[in-house]
Amino acid sequence: MKTNHSSCTAILVGKKATMDGSTIIARNEDGYGAIGPKKFIVHAARHGQPDTYTSVTTGVKIDLPADALRYTAEPSVPTDEGLYEEAGINEKNVAMSATETTFTNPRVLGFDPLVHDGVDEEAMVTLVLPYINSAREGVQRLGDFIEDYGTGESNGIAFSDKDEVWYMETAGGHHWAAVRLPDDAYAVAPNQINIQTIDFNDTDNFMWAKDLQEFVADNQLNPTPDTFNFREIFGTHTESDAHYNTPRAWYGEKLFTPDLEQEPTSQQIPFIQHANRKLAVEDVEYFLTSHYQETPFDPFGDGTPAQKKTFRSIALDRNQISHILQIRPNVDAAHAAVEWMAMGFFAYSPYVPFFTNINDTPANYKNTTEAVSLDNAYWLYKSLGVLVEPHYHDFIVEVNEYRDACQAYARSRVIAADAEASSQSDTTSYLTKQNDVTAAEITKRTKTLMDHLVKEALELSTVTFEPGDNL
Repeated sequence: MKTNHSSCTAILVGKKATMDGSTIIARNEDGYGAIGPKKFIVHAARHGQPDTYTSVTTGVKIDLPADALRYTAEPSVPTDEGLYEEAGINEKNVAMSATETTFTNPRVLGFDPLVHDGVDEEAMVTLVLPYINSAREGVQRLGDFIEDYGTGESNGIAFSDKDEVWYMETAGGHHWAAVRLPDDAYAVAPNQINIQTIDFNDTDNFMWAKDLQEFVADNQLNPTPDTFNFREIFGTHTESDAHYNTPRAWYGEKLFTPDLEQEPTSQQIPFIQHANRKLAVEDVEYFLTSHYQETPFDPFGDGTPAQKKTFRSIALDRNQISHILQIRPNVDAAHAAVEWMAMGFFAYSPYVPFFTNINDTPANYKNTTEAVSLDNAYWLYKSLGVLVEPHYHDFIVEVNEYRDACQAYARSRVIAADAEASSQSDTTSYLTKQNDVTAAEITKRTKTLMDHLVKEALELSTVTFEPGDNL
């Protein structure tokens, strides 16, 4: 987000941990405020046209290759404070989600301060996604930028292709590390440094800044010298982490690995974990839209007033846009990539599936304005949240039925498009049209729901007076 750091929640799932063999990287983009308009666009490929990127936030100038791949993106509105393209999938079916805000401890920052004229969150997708052919290439390209130009933020960045999922973290001004998620695992990333032990003999599954080991050794930064634990060396372990960050990891692991015995405030919750079942897009959606359901910490639940405010929820008013980037292995590459997207307060909003081999996006997703307009998907779903929250317990059953129906419809649309896509003479145009149809139907269903809720809310007003027999 363009105001300071974004404050997000991410989840990654390896191909052997999903029901259909997909790789999944997903993240809620939140902000410090409740308002942060977003849109969904696609950039055309560029051939033989060298370009230069100039950041409006840091001033860094970087020469770009003459050729760039087509890619989807989720930029902020307006863009005069930075693009913040956040996430997308390119035409080679490589996905990127940037960024999960993290924090480097002050001891490390004393030796490697953040810089203010380098590559920050707002530039990362723009500088990397159009120029990579694999998830691993994405890690290396961004890592080179961090080492050469520095960064003014600590961040986590996810990359995926049909085979691999990588999670990369920057620390300090110029250092970084990345881990390949095991194929049979999942990982939850709140706003803290998450990567744990790095094996420098295993270059298949770990990557790092060229001088990472020397930097730590020369400055005596490792509190556990028998191992190299990136989280322990570079991360924070504060009271804020215990209440703001680790409970989100705890809840994700409670959902997917319920036999674990962990405290929500534990600073030792493992980053990489194994589920007790295969996971699907719907499981990832449930986590990203959750608010500690079935625990005393649910803000809408039966806990005490203090318990309901103890931990930072995953779904909250600062939700802006949520993406689930799915690369599927068993369909033709031309329609294997799907970008599931929700806007507004995700506990109320449905996820809409968009094929990413497209040449345009639906008008109400790409034409977001700063002013409130129900003709924009962003403001439509933000307005839905405004309607529901004051009457949560009156409306939530109807809202959940609507979301379930939208999800079933979305699944059917993906299935139908898969069945026809490979026989089309112009797959890109076909998928673009299918996205338009899907988005239009879910938009229609949302407006119908809002029509019902407005009328129901009017009947729930506490300022009413009915004439009695004495009048």
